[in-house]
Amino acid sequence: MIDVVMPQMGESIVEGTLTKWLKKAGERVERDEPLFEISTDKVDTEIPAPSAGVLAEVLVEEGKTVAINTVVARIDEKGEAKPAAAPPAKPVEKPAEIPAPAAAPAAKPVEKPVEPPAAAPPSPPPVSPAPPVSPAPAPPVPETTAAEEASGPLSPLVRRMVREYNIDLRQVEGTGAGGRVTKQDIEAYIAAQAERTVEGAPAPAPAVPPPSAVPVAADLAPAAGAAPKTRMEPMSVMRTKIAEHMVMSQRTSAHVTTVHKIDMTKVARIRERNKAGVKERHGHSLTFLPFVTRAAVEALRAFPLVNASVDGNNVVYHNEINIGIAVALEGGLIVPVIRRADEMSVLGIQRAIVDLSTRTRSRQLKPDEVHGGTFSITNFGSNGALFGTPVINQPQAAILGVGVVEKAPVVIDDAIAIRSISLIGLTFDHRLIDGALADEFMLKLKSVLESWSEEVL
Repeated sequence: MIDVVMPQMGESIVEGTLTKWLKKAGERVERDEPLFEISTDKVDTEIPAPSAGVLAEVLVEEGKTVAINTVVARIDEKGEAKPAAAPPAKPVEKPAEIPAPAAAPAAKPVEKPVEPPAAAPPSPPPVSPAPPVSPAPAPPVPETTAAEEASGPLSPLVRRMVREYNIDLRQVEGTGAGGRVTKQDIEAYIAAQAERTVEGAPAPAPAVPPPSAVPVAADLAPAAGAAPKTRMEPMSVMRTKIAEHMVMSQRTSAHVTTVHKIDMTKVARIRERNKAGVKERHGHSLTFLPFVTRAAVEALRAFPLVNASVDGNNVVYHNEINIGIAVALEGGLIVPVIRRADEMSVLGIQRAIVDLSTRTRSRQLKPDEVHGGTFSITNFGSNGALFGTPVINQPQAAILGVGVVEKAPVVIDDAIAIRSISLIGLTFDHRLIDGALADEFMLKLKSVLESWSEEVL
């Protein structure tokens, strides 16, 4: 047996949440095939199987948070005997146990089960065909079970909604991962049914809205016909971890931000000359971010304290310059790391940014690609923001925020000129870095960008 453990996802990460199993117990898995998904405050990714074989047992359920190196499953390398273990999983037709007690007595005394549904008093004695009628209620449950299995594992909330509203899952289209039915799918189905009811029978229409309102705010159900004033949803695992990490950072570091106006005209001209060639040769665009990253590397070399971190009463100086680049996702933010960025050219940094961003959004990052950063950069300008005051990514001492690059009138030698301007700010930990040092760092960054002469190609 091979133990599958919760991996170490970062040097400061001590636990992770198993969000989804991609394989079921008894199924065959190949080495490096995605086995399960995990979420931490730094990454949301798929974890591959460490060995080929059969997933013998699952020890940690979806949604559970466990410490790193905790055994979450076991794989049987011999493998072929265990597929037969899949059938034992199917006897998990525990829903069938519910009708079983009713079915058992009903099978023997045929007349007695017929008596409870006293729909036709004269027929109870002679109705021997009643036996098929009494087992009739049993099939619906197995059908629902089959529908649930086909739609993937369901959350407790979804199961409760299905029971409360007597929903046939075969009629609900799942939009979750792997076709799984989510709470939103159930709500959409209820709303659609309500609309159909309204169109077909205007009279009972007012009675339909309440069901659609209940799943939206189960604890705050409004009066019939009234629209809900609030909606309550639990945070995702990623959002919860980000919240914890950001609050911890604010408690840990004394945040201060300094913002400088930087003339990006020379960089803009070089980028304009080279972007078509870069697109043609390398298949990706050439943005301003790799230029800023390269300039930040030069400034970090000149002022290594900005690349350091605090450990209690000690200052930890890092010999490597590993730049974390913030990547926005639909439900949060992840900061993958460009290792040894000081050894890369502008094109090398651009390739690394494209690669990490693409794999971040497709959940293909490796565990060691989200930790070890010594300095971070976040690009507010990609969404048109002038500047921002980001939160320091612990245990680092500073983070650079890059605003949009846009043309603006400026005064040069008592004359007005049109230049490409960007507001770039440094948020730093005042426990370690003083304002004077932060501004010296920014002046070095400004000098590199404003006097850029290196061609990219």
